[in-house]
Amino acid sequence: MRSLPLPLALTARLAPVAVLATAGWALSSGPDTTPAATDRTPPDTPERSASAPAAQAETRTYTAAPAPCESLAGKTVASLVPGAKAAGKEIPSTDTRARRTCSWNALEEYDYRWLDVSFEVMASDDAARKSYGDRVADRSGGGEVPGLGDAAYSVVDLTTEDQQQTREGTVLVRAANALVVVTYNGSDFESKQAPGTDEINTGAIKAAKEAVAALEEGRG
Repeated sequence: MRSLPLPLALTARLAPVAVLATAGWALSSGPDTTPAATDRTPPDTPERSASAPAAQAETRTYTAAPAPCESLAGKTVASLVPGAKAAGKEIPSTDTRARRTCSWNALEEYDYRWLDVSFEVMASDDAARKSYGDRVADRSGGGEVPGLGDAAYSVVDLTTEDQQQTREGTVLVRAANALVVVTYNGSDFESKQAPGTDEINTGAIKAAKEAVAALEEGRG
C-alpha cells in the first residue's frame, strides 16, 4: 500500500467542543403571617401544605452522555471504516457528562473514511428541541429519517479541493433531552472521486441507529 498525503480538508479537522449551559428557576412564596391571617383560611383558597414543593424541576430522561467509542459494534466500524481500530479515539471535552465524541478514521489502499459519533445531553427537552431545529435549519437539501429518536434528519454534501472530491453525510437525531450527531465521509485518492451518496447516507444512518440504541440503553 502506497502512503499518500491527505487533502487539507481531511487533515485539518477540528473536534467540536460544546459547553452546554443549564438554566434554573426559583419561585418564592410565603404564607401571610399577620395576626389576622393566622386564625383563618381565606375563603375558596385551599390550605397550603408545608411539605408541598415550591416548584418542580423538569425531569430529564438523560443526565450524562454515554461512552461514544462503545456505542458502535466492532463489525459496524469495520464495515464503515475499513482498517480502523474498533476502539476509536475519544475527543477531549470540557464536560464529559454533557458532550462526548468518538472518531474513527483509516486509509486502506486508496480509500479514506472518517466517522464521528457525538452525544450531547442538554438541560431539557425544549433546549434539545431548539438546538436540533437550529441545526437542521443550517443544513439544506436533506430529509427526515423516520423511526429514529423523536426526530431525525440526514443530509449529504459533496466538496472538491485540489480536484479531490469528498462526500460527507451528517445525521442529526433528537431523543428527549439529548442529541446524537453522526458525521461520515470518504474519498478515493486514486480516482479523485468520492463514494456515492447512497453509500455515505446509508452508512451514517446505520451508525446513528446504533448510537441512539446505546444512548437509550445507557451504555458507558
